[in-house]
Amino acid sequence: MNLDNPVKAAGSARITIPVVGATVATAVSLYLLLCPPAPLSPVQSRAAAISLFAVGFWATEVIPSHVTVFLFFLSAIFLSIAPPEVVFSGFESTAIWLIFGGLVLGVAMRNSGLAARIAGTIAAGLEYRGYYAIIGGVVMLGMVLGFIMPSAIGRLVLLIPIAMGFSKRCGFQVGSRGRTAIILAATFGATLPAIAILPSNLPNMILAGTAETLYRIPILYGEYLLLHYPVLGIVRAVCIILAIVWLYPDTPRFGRHTEEKANPLSPGEGKLCIVLALLLGLWMTDFLHHISPAWVTLSAAVLLLLPRFGVVTARQFNEDINYESFFFVAGVLGLGAVVSHTGLGDYLARSLITLLPLEPGHRVTNYVSLALTSMITGIATTAPGVPVVMSPLAQDMALAAGLPVKTVLMSQVLGYATIVFPYQAPPLVVGMQLAGEEAKGAVKLCLVLTCLSLCVLLPINYLWWRILGWI
Repeated sequence: MNLDNPVKAAGSARITIPVVGATVATAVSLYLLLCPPAPLSPVQSRAAAISLFAVGFWATEVIPSHVTVFLFFLSAIFLSIAPPEVVFSGFESTAIWLIFGGLVLGVAMRNSGLAARIAGTIAAGLEYRGYYAIIGGVVMLGMVLGFIMPSAIGRLVLLIPIAMGFSKRCGFQVGSRGRTAIILAATFGATLPAIAILPSNLPNMILAGTAETLYRIPILYGEYLLLHYPVLGIVRAVCIILAIVWLYPDTPRFGRHTEEKANPLSPGEGKLCIVLALLLGLWMTDFLHHISPAWVTLSAAVLLLLPRFGVVTARQFNEDINYESFFFVAGVLGLGAVVSHTGLGDYLARSLITLLPLEPGHRVTNYVSLALTSMITGIATTAPGVPVVMSPLAQDMALAAGLPVKTVLMSQVLGYATIVFPYQAPPLVVGMQLAGEEAKGAVKLCLVLTCLSLCVLLPINYLWWRILGWI
């Protein structure tokens, strides 16, 4: 390290840490390929190798995330780890087409000027209220959308273009700490607190489905909300605001925008408002028509791409859409499918259970053990994979801990709500990519929030569960 130039030395340290992490991940992956450990079958060992490689490079971002996805696809096929329909199953998921439709909607909102108009309205309400109010207002907007829209990526599709315009109105240019802070506030505010709302993200729906299918235990909306939202929703939102302001302090520089407020809606903005009104209406009433938010969003995207009615031109479609998030989510979902298909996820979870000090009457130890097991499982399988892997083991864990099966099922939420690395929750990466922000900001915030979760949220949540009589 060059001690004569501390700035240059510090920059070298920042570069070296990801490289070292990626190198370690590669070395361990090669070891698993060449020397399969005895407890694992050859296929499971190969699955562990490519999973560790993909996770390591997604976490360190030594190479672009979409390149890591392609390497994962190729390795899984060439090593015969799983059939193509499993490896590429992410492209069959509704989530991937929700992202595609969202990309088109984002381009339409930016190019039509509607995002800037909405951002100006928000700015007028928050103008001169201070940096904490700005970040808090954006987080709260994301929390409100969590009750309205059932998809995390769908919420980001609407919120990120608005956040980008809002950051510009606040005087934050691309690359500034203030812009990064607002994008993080929108992304994390629309994603993490909503985990405490039952129908607002994929892991929750998988948990509810597996609980009903395996144990005939229904998970009700109000019951779930009361159990999780006070701590995992409200207290977590406060932690997000404080962490963002601490990591990315800045000072807003509002200007005057009187002319912009007087401009009438353009034809493109008018068409987009109609499409968005229909979109929100169908999203909010999905319990009536049972049409997936993905197909609703894709239909809206098709309308916006139509030659006469559409708002997005062919040139804008080719040049302005960032497909990195599209392939990233397909890769993450494919990774979870491979881990599940090979039995690797089940093996890891069962191995963790044998190490846990679960014992009837030891409330604190049981609570911490269950939460940490789900959190560690989420690192290996991503958040949607936690209920897939852990739910079949809930009855055995409940017997060992002397707890109701429903309590053990609900403890999974504590684990997959604690996101250690952004790749575990694809919406976090998608939000940053939609805004053109580097993922390292999300990585830093995830690590800080993980520390706050372990030191603050989990203890408070334990007291809350004790008050409600769940543990």
